[in-house]
Formats: sequence, structure tokens, C-alpha cells
Amino acid sequence: MSKKLKTLSLMFFGVALMTAPLLAQDAAVARAGLFKLSLIVGAAIITLSVAAGAFCQAKAISSACEGISRNPGGAPHIRFLLVFGLVLIETLVIYALLITIIILMVQWGNYNLA
Repeated sequence: MSKKLKTLSLMFFGVALMTAPLLAQDAAVARAGLFKLSLIVGAAIITLSVAAGAFCQAKAISSACEGISRNPGGAPHIRFLLVFGLVLIETLVIYALLITIIILMVQWGNYNLA
């Protein structure tokens, strides 16, 4: 068994073990747990998308600088493709932000304090 698979299975087991008490709760407590879970899922979505977007943007800028340094005559084309790629990457991060906001707003609308 590979090291990554062992780590993934241990993490899955830990999450399953931590979420087991939620199944024994009554409906009101379960609803509050669902609300908290939606906050965690929303935070995880935006965190992962921002981290992936930042990594991809850094890699794109690094590759563009390397390409321009190797071929200065192609700088305008490389610069255009770099800006276009950065716009697409940032658009994906903004879509993730919108999805997160939708998840949180839907759960906030369903959450009843009583």
C-alpha cells in the first residue's frame, strides 16, 4: 500500500470517526450541525480554490518570464497569452467564491434560531 493511500485512508477514517456523533443528535441539533458543516464546506471550497489559483498564477508568470527571456521577439504574444490565462484562472477563483456565497446564503436562509 502506498504512503499516499495510507494517509488518505487514515484521514477518511478520522473524519468518519469525528462525524459519527452527529448521527445520534436530534433534528434541531442536527440542523445546527448542518449549518456549521456548510460553513466549513464553504471555507474549504474558497481556501482550496484560492490556493490552487495562486499556484497556477505563479507558475504561469514564471513560465512567461522564462519564455520571454529565451525569445524576446515573442514577448508581445507571450504577454497576451499570459494575461489571457491569468484572467481565466482568476475567473475560476471568482466562480468558486460565488458558489461559496450561494452555499452559505442558502444555509443561512434555512437556519432557524428557534
